[in-house]
Amino acid sequence: MEADGLSTTMEEGFKGLLRLMGSVKNYDWGRSAKESCVGRLYRLNSGRKIDEKQQYAEFWMGTHDSGPSYIVEEGGRIQNGYANGGGVRNKSTLKDWIEKNPSVLGETVLSKWGTQLPFLFKVLSIEKALSIQAHPDKDLAILLHKEQPLVYKDDNHKPEMALALTEFEALCGFISLEELKVIVQTVPEIVEVVGNALAELVLDLNEDDEEEKGKLVLRKLFTEIMSASKDVITEVLAKLISRLNIKNKVRELTDKEQLVLGLEKQYPADVGVLAAFLFNYVKLNPGEALYLGANEPHAYVYGECIECMATSDNVVRAGLTPKHRDVRTLCSMLTYRQGNPEILHGTAINPYTMRYLPPFDEFEVDRCILPPYSTVAFPSAPGPSMFVVMGGEGTMTTSAEVIVAEGDVLFAPANTNITIATSSGLHLYRAGVNSRFFEE
Repeated sequence: MEADGLSTTMEEGFKGLLRLMGSVKNYDWGRSAKESCVGRLYRLNSGRKIDEKQQYAEFWMGTHDSGPSYIVEEGGRIQNGYANGGGVRNKSTLKDWIEKNPSVLGETVLSKWGTQLPFLFKVLSIEKALSIQAHPDKDLAILLHKEQPLVYKDDNHKPEMALALTEFEALCGFISLEELKVIVQTVPEIVEVVGNALAELVLDLNEDDEEEKGKLVLRKLFTEIMSASKDVITEVLAKLISRLNIKNKVRELTDKEQLVLGLEKQYPADVGVLAAFLFNYVKLNPGEALYLGANEPHAYVYGECIECMATSDNVVRAGLTPKHRDVRTLCSMLTYRQGNPEILHGTAINPYTMRYLPPFDEFEVDRCILPPYSTVAFPSAPGPSMFVVMGGEGTMTTSAEVIVAEGDVLFAPANTNITIATSSGLHLYRAGVNSRFFEE
């Protein structure tokens, strides 16, 4: 079988591009088929019809077993699993191919991570808030996978980054001590759940206290809220929503208060609605990115984004979800670090490309927007790359020229020089191993 003019069987020194078919995830928090970027990408990428009754939430590109990418033969778009004159190679995943061709990862990556592609690339379309969650560090991931393999499906950690495609909203990390005191003083429903004594402990904290003391108090506060009985939460949320609706008639509600009203409509009587007061409410513009380390609480709220992470699907959930909750594990694993998260704006690496470098070895993301009649070079990198075309059309040239358009996904081996050109305009993203990793 040929891919872009080169054999995709075992072959040392493969320098071409592999065209891939990604996997789609339909979750209730996704967007409708007609409005979802994920649905559109999957239809164009696979050639398959999308189900108008489904919500399209995630498009996966990588080697994780929960959503593998498949190698596609040249000769036409995929139609119901097979392209005109080609299609998805029978049981030939990118993971299988890399295991047979490990040199495509480059010596440094292979030495560090073996034949596992270290990053997982996704597109997300979010209509309804995702769960309040955190991802375990490596040691905890190993333990959780061993104890509950059906829930925690691998033994890897999952640092991640979300790069906004549209205006994007998220809850991320705990608010500062100053903000926390304001919340305790102005949200009586929280005090009703945790009690006056714990509320006083929060108000008695000051910036001169040892950091660990503040973390212990915050941990106790958060744990008390998340562990409250369903009856208690139902009662206090009814009071909260009634109070906010009355306040809304006499003053404009804060962004956080408006968010809480919206979350309660999506997840009635859910403890996560009350817990949302404790998190930073972040709004990203297109082209801004947010990264999340291990054991940091977060919940994506609304919008569409490019997401990249270490290759893992481990999620510990505790609110805003109908899925399995593990409140004890979540409350015990968090760092309880406070303050606003860092927003990445990207660094220009050429006139058309911004690079986003989170503090994780496994990945970086490039955002490339080419105007009509322009060309850009992606010099060879010591590790592999994955490209997804979000709009327009053009060519990608290595040892051969490949025509690409919206929905195309391509894998580039390590040490591959790529030239990208367009006459009409092209919008694409690249994921690769973090450049700083190779400088160490």
